Amino acid sequence: MSGTRTPRRRRSAATRMWLLPTPEIGSHLLRSEDEVIIDEVTHHWICYLKPVLVVLAGLALMVASLFVHPQATLFLLLPGALLAAWGAYKAAEVRMDVFVVTNMRVFRMTGVLSQTQATMPLSRILDITVHKPLLGRLLGYGHFTFESAAQEQGLREIRSVPRVDERDLTIQGVVQRAGLRGPRQRGG
Repeated sequence: MSGTRTPRRRRSAATRMWLLPTPEIGSHLLRSEDEVIIDEVTHHWICYLKPVLVVLAGLALMVASLFVHPQATLFLLLPGALLAAWGAYKAAEVRMDVFVVTNMRVFRMTGVLSQTQATMPLSRILDITVHKPLLGRLLGYGHFTFESAAQEQGLREIRSVPRVDERDLTIQGVVQRAGLRGPRQRGG
């Protein structure tokens, strides 16, 4: 094994408190080829806002069912429970959508019940466009668009990336260290 080791997954207190599933990235690494994780990118917290509001709306309906006529309880309780469950599922979808940069490739895993993985070797990354909308600039996120020889892949667009400029520099550095782009020539 080379001197490089896989960094430990950093989890914020907010992530630990949530009872959401976490993607199992380690099992997808090519350990026999000394592949290591350079960066694991989950979505910015703003992506959880809508699912959390849906869960809260569902919980509000469920609580409201306690204060209505007993015959009307079911008409608030059932939609409230369904709304809360749907919001929780949407939050799990956000959590399970992970973009990973390794020393050999980039890949994305998505899905809660059924999962999809899209992979692109570093050598196929031709260009990366970083887009930071106004709200993203204020809150610290942006979007990646990857250009490669094959345009139809699951890695074309990665949205709501926290600290997008740092992540862009990380990818550029990994591509450079892999020797896939020559050293920068200084003009005279």
